[in-house]
Amino acid sequence: MDLLPLHEFRKCVARYRGEHKVVRFSCLDQFFCLAFAQLTGRESLRDIEACLRAMQPKLYHMGFRGRIARNTLANANERRDWRIYADLAQALIGQARPLYAEEDFGAELEQTAYAFDSTTIDLCLDLFPWARFRRRQGAIKLHTLLDLRGSIPTFIHLTPARVHDVNVLDQLLPEPGAFYVFDRGCLDFARLYVFAQSAAFFVTRAKSNTQFLRRYSHPVAKSTGLRSDQTIVLTGVTSATDYPAPLRRIHYFDAEHGNDFVFLTNNAALPALTIARLYKARWRVELFFRWIKQHLRIKVFYGTSQNAVKTQIWTAISVYVLVAILKKRLRLDLSLYTILQILNLTLFEKTSISQMLTNIPPEVLDSESAIQLHLFSL
Repeated sequence: MDLLPLHEFRKCVARYRGEHKVVRFSCLDQFFCLAFAQLTGRESLRDIEACLRAMQPKLYHMGFRGRIARNTLANANERRDWRIYADLAQALIGQARPLYAEEDFGAELEQTAYAFDSTTIDLCLDLFPWARFRRRQGAIKLHTLLDLRGSIPTFIHLTPARVHDVNVLDQLLPEPGAFYVFDRGCLDFARLYVFAQSAAFFVTRAKSNTQFLRRYSHPVAKSTGLRSDQTIVLTGVTSATDYPAPLRRIHYFDAEHGNDFVFLTNNAALPALTIARLYKARWRVELFFRWIKQHLRIKVFYGTSQNAVKTQIWTAISVYVLVAILKKRLRLDLSLYTILQILNLTLFEKTSISQMLTNIPPEVLDSESAIQLHLFSL
């Protein structure tokens, strides 16, 4: 918690009057409770209350100032503006991104690269009637723009699950010179042209019914999996109007899995193989979604209102970024999962966190894929 930018946090609280008429249980106490729940995997408000009260003598030294009560925490989640914790997460993201600026992500690229995608979080419609998705199903969608260097989320937008990803592209502010990697579901030429007009580059997959005219072809080394590298113009009834500039069409064959991929990009300078590898790195956003769903609490919620759900999700993102910052600040050669598991068991230990995370025998640092133990030994 020493990594928290307290000055920025207090500005966030003041911006949304988070402690208006609050006497004891501050917004910082609320964040500590929710961060504790994320780090230790608490199941409910009663679970959080019981565990923290068991550690009552140590709470003051951990930064808690108010008394921990289930009703008090429930009311805070219900009433205090979730944007306090959204702005805190953005402040932490601003600290984390420079730490990972030199991180390799599999593509030889000097510019910043982002991957955009979304994941759906299912909700019980009886408990969350505001999150109606289908007739008998509730859900919300987490739209995320991920910096591929370090897998740090830079933009997160929560919407009802009915909202399509392509509509959220309007919320993005294209960064000149940066690369944006989209899935085929975001293929909207009018919106992609906005990125091109903003001097940003995009990489996406073409649909099978995309109509185009080839202007000329570039030579490719077919031994690398490339099949063609063409400069095209769109000829569809609406696409030609929506995107009047030339595009680059790259055909790549993945011999390992036997799949064909056709990419569209507005960048004419990078090698075709780099474009293919850049799109392959888009898978990192899927890994990010899987990681936070498996290791943080964003599928079981401590409240049923929109404000409570958004507060919990943004707190989870803040904890994820805090662990990422901790990893770089202490120069740890550990995965985020390993760090999280160690913190889970040692939150109230008096040993310094640097000593705790660095004095680990190499033989216990199993890979993240070897989480499941053998049930029987033969």
